[in-house]
Amino acid sequence: MLFQTPTQFAVLALLLLAGWLLGLASSSGGKKWKQRFRDEEAAHKAYRAEVAADLKTRETKLREVEAERDRLTRERGTATAATATAAASASHGTGSGFFGWGRDNLSRIRGIDPDLETALGQRGIKTYKAIENLTEADERALEDDLRLRPGTIDTERWREQASMLREGHDDDHRSRWG
Repeated sequence: MLFQTPTQFAVLALLLLAGWLLGLASSSGGKKWKQRFRDEEAAHKAYRAEVAADLKTRETKLREVEAERDRLTRERGTATAATATAAASASHGTGSGFFGWGRDNLSRIRGIDPDLETALGQRGIKTYKAIENLTEADERALEDDLRLRPGTIDTERWREQASMLREGHDDDHRSRWG
């Protein structure tokens, strides 16, 4: 064994005590570590302040961009509505119709197939506006002339469909009548 006599144990104890005393004498008492901690804490506080200022700047810029987006959306919405109204009055008010050929695509109305559209065109009904303006007497005469079941035009709501399509409500028409 390494330590067998009491003298060897006493020397070991003295060396341990001397090492401990030397360590205490050379120690700074933790002042160095406390100073490093304070420096790190100050740097962290400065970083948090910098990040908070950066976030505030970004939020302000975001609010400005959102306000600009909303303003442009409002302007575009009014411009689009004015343009759509002008286009609708230009295309449907003058009777230019489908692709400017003086007719609309009447086969989009449920109950009107291409053959029936051709027959309607031969009778002077070429636009959605013409279908909207049909009276009940006109409907009955047209149903007799085209050999349709009496009440077909009213049952399938051709006038309502024509109105929706003329006003450009394609999505509403598609959702209601497929």
